[in-house]
Amino acid sequence: MAKKRENRKNPMDERDREFEQKLVDLARVTRVTKGGKRMNFRATMVIGDKKGRVGFGIGKAGDVSIAISKAVKSAKKKLITVPMHNETIPHEVLAKYCSGKVMLKPAVKGKGIKAGGVMRTVLGLSGVPNVTGKILGSSNKINTLYATFLALSQLRNK
Repeated sequence: MAKKRENRKNPMDERDREFEQKLVDLARVTRVTKGGKRMNFRATMVIGDKKGRVGFGIGKAGDVSIAISKAVKSAKKKLITVPMHNETIPHEVLAKYCSGKVMLKPAVKGKGIKAGGVMRTVLGLSGVPNVTGKILGSSNKINTLYATFLALSQLRNK
């Protein structure tokens, strides 16, 4: 007689539900070997709870779904908390990562998120309702993502 498995809640499942996930970039990458080309997938994910915590991760695998799960696992390890003051960021900040440069400025209440590309996704998932952002350097998604997180980590409450 087989026992029925109890329907227990996995604590990892509850943590997964508190974060919203967005796929920022999915690329097919190849590695050239002696025997030919080996194909893999690189997934870049951004996760956030819209309450001030946000993170990103990059995962590589032979299958898209495995690459995405690796990226989400990596993103959970790199969570940062974004300080907010009057529904915006506390001060202006500039950040640079490789050739990707970004600028973040506080915005008045009701302005919304005025930013493009990857920055819009990151700021939306972080929960900052009013902010202005500009990508100044390269528009490479991964470098812009790193620069955006560098800028957010430089923010300090007044």
